[in-house]
Amino acid sequence: MTDFDRILSDLRNKIYRPVYFLMGEEPYFIDEIAAFIEENILDENEKEFNQSILYGRDVDVPTILEYAKRYPMMSNYQVVIIREAQEIRNIEQLESYCQKPLSSTILVLCYKYKKLDRRKSFSRTVEKAGVVFESKRIYDDKLPSWIGERLKSMGYGITPKAALLLAEYLGSDLSKIMNELSKLAINIEKGVSVNEKLIEENIGISKDYNIFELQNALGERDVLKANRIVNHFAANEKDHPLVMVVSTLYGFFVKLLKYHATPDKSRNNIASVLGVNPFFVPDYQKAAKNYSYPKLRETISVLREYDLKGKGVSSATTGGELMREMIYRILH
Repeated sequence: MTDFDRILSDLRNKIYRPVYFLMGEEPYFIDEIAAFIEENILDENEKEFNQSILYGRDVDVPTILEYAKRYPMMSNYQVVIIREAQEIRNIEQLESYCQKPLSSTILVLCYKYKKLDRRKSFSRTVEKAGVVFESKRIYDDKLPSWIGERLKSMGYGITPKAALLLAEYLGSDLSKIMNELSKLAINIEKGVSVNEKLIEENIGISKDYNIFELQNALGERDVLKANRIVNHFAANEKDHPLVMVVSTLYGFFVKLLKYHATPDKSRNNIASVLGVNPFFVPDYQKAAKNYSYPKLRETISVLREYDLKGKGVSSATTGGELMREMIYRILH
């Protein structure tokens, strides 16, 4: 169980702490915890007198203390949520309150895109009094496994390929990803393992015409399939921009270089070195047979060239035409 899940589990079980300091690069987890507190601790009648939502740019430490030291009216708790707390000047001056916080106040500080220095006494004091949660960014290579974990917590499974497809097309916006996963959950039964077909039917990402099918076609040097996919991409440039295609293919071919350079080619070791699910290792094994070191260097050079062209540095040709040229040169 992650720290995020543990905090939400405690809140659901009505285990409350007087201070929640939510900080870090990833806003999604901060927003989710703050939203749960805002929506669930007090009922609608209690909220009218006992829930305050403030913004860091509009308040100072004395104002926050004024709110935090109030006693609830006809309720066991009052909730004070400070959004954009990273904009509060001298926030460390809250330390004296955190040394003896009111047990009837739940103070939530949403300190986005920054974090406290854990070596300083303020951080230690807050942690002793309540919860200090660091919301860490989920890096692109970890997104598929994160999607799998989220779906598992919702009562669903997902195939490795489907998770990778979602991660690539939805990007690193976790709110957007969760919105699409919620749509899936509405339309499929509990316990179902999500595959590419379900994604196509419910989210609209084609299971046949996507970047990973193109990647596999290139890995297998399947000229017909690669051309069919790239023609579809060229006809739908908005959904398949050249820069995105180049970026993904670049990552694939760099991994093939690493594959060649790795002496221990056992499945688990290759998965670890390449940072991929072991499910995908056979794809790299096949592709490595079709791309020697010299061919890989040439291919990466071609991708760099078309990355520049796609950004308008050295060509006025359309992205679709450039994509067709690039795939032709990789395959021949």
